[in-house]
Amino acid sequence: MGRGVLRPDLAAQRFRLARRDPAPELAPFVEWYWILRWDLRGQAPHTQAILPHPNVNLAFEVSGAGIYGVDTRLFSRTLSGAGRAFGVKFRPGGFRPFWQAPISQLTDRVVPAARVFGPRAEPARQAIVTGFASDDPGDDAMVGHAETLLATVRAEPDPAAEQAAGLVARIADDPALRRVDELSALSGLTARSLQRLFADYVGVSPKWVMRRARLHEAAQRADDGEPLDWAALAADLGYADQAHLTRDFTVTLGVSPARYAFPDG
Repeated sequence: MGRGVLRPDLAAQRFRLARRDPAPELAPFVEWYWILRWDLRGQAPHTQAILPHPNVNLAFEVSGAGIYGVDTRLFSRTLSGAGRAFGVKFRPGGFRPFWQAPISQLTDRVVPAARVFGPRAEPARQAIVTGFASDDPGDDAMVGHAETLLATVRAEPDPAAEQAAGLVARIADDPALRRVDELSALSGLTARSLQRLFADYVGVSPKWVMRRARLHEAAQRADDGEPLDWAALAADLGYADQAHLTRDFTVTLGVSPARYAFPDG
């Protein structure tokens, strides 16, 4: 399911999630395409919680096509009946050449895809998601429709977007990177320049990205189902103490780490 999909074992029983890589010419902008399919006919609806990443998404659903800025809160969606959704997960900074304005304008917002892609967005949405499972056009066709739409904007690679993506990746890959001043020393940018770069290209602060990466790791460890030493995990993730981890986890996910790990305990 990937990091950020909470309670992935249960999620895998309710829907299928596939990923496809972008064409080479779109790789500077797009991290991957995600394809969600479910068939819950005759079953109870399923509400799935997501701990969002610092990425902008373009989503095509039966209800419409929307551009989802970075969501700083827990995101949830209820699935019922049978259907599918298709999304473009942009690299951190990768949507900036399409939006042509600071990505912070999109944070915690959803705007219609037509704001960027004009009247072409709706035919693309219809081709991707109209109908039920029996009318499924297949992954290749959906990717093709999305890439045709993306190509209409003629976005150009931006070195600053590439820099932002690299710094976000470094935060995710290096658990020892815990403070903005450390990222500043690593990047050669002042703390103020980092703040401006992240607001303009990512939509959230470097500190937020670091905090979210720690919570992704904590949730994934809890989802592994193994007994956890929460005090040791707090130290590993750079929290001052277990209480700090518990507070951060509970505020963001709405449940304490122990209750999340063992909901029936």
